[in-house]
Amino acid sequence: MTTPRTFTHIDTWVFDLDNTLYPHHVNLWQQVDARIGEFVSSWLNVSREEARQIQKDYYRRFGTTMRGMMTQHGVRADDYLAYVHQIDHSPLEPNPAMGAAIARLRGRKLILTNGSVDHVDKVLERLGLAGHFDAVFDIIAAELEPKPAPQTYRRFLDLHQVDPTRSAMFEDLARNLEVPHQLGMTTVLVVPDGSKEVVREDWELEGRDASHVDYVIDDLTGFLRGLGARS
Repeated sequence: MTTPRTFTHIDTWVFDLDNTLYPHHVNLWQQVDARIGEFVSSWLNVSREEARQIQKDYYRRFGTTMRGMMTQHGVRADDYLAYVHQIDHSPLEPNPAMGAAIARLRGRKLILTNGSVDHVDKVLERLGLAGHFDAVFDIIAAELEPKPAPQTYRRFLDLHQVDPTRSAMFEDLARNLEVPHQLGMTTVLVVPDGSKEVVREDWELEGRDASHVDYVIDDLTGFLRGLGARS
């Protein structure tokens, strides 16, 4: 067992968006997931069942279904993103406790997501967190190459002049923390609350014991509050 990295030296806090800054059990992503399936079914003219298999295969192999559809079928990113993010954000409720916890962290706070800026803005507005982040690095900024592609993290670090050895990253997928950990980041995996029913693929729940995961938590607000109290 290796000793997990600490937070005493951190000056940049990097957060994923979906299923990280809001609880998994809200299942907002289920709406996006359904819209993706509809898009795949319509574009490829296949049944919903076949589209579902293609969707999940591309998600696992390419990082996002969008990347798979672009690579394999010539889909335009703008068309895809506009369709799949037409969802009802009302299940999200303001989270002033998280906002206060984020505000107490010393340093910059950035979002690194495979989604779009438009989706990020809507989520942060509903959560009441819009004023707590200094910048957003989305799938367009990543030149349509999603996490966990190594070049995506390098683009992010270069664009925002982030020193990975002085940064912490919060994610809900362990595989998206492997490269950040290799680069020197302190990594935190945000997992579903065991008392709440959530919809996740088996592989999405893997990696909790991986060496590239420094911390595993199910209460982001509480964890951040503790970090702020020690800073």
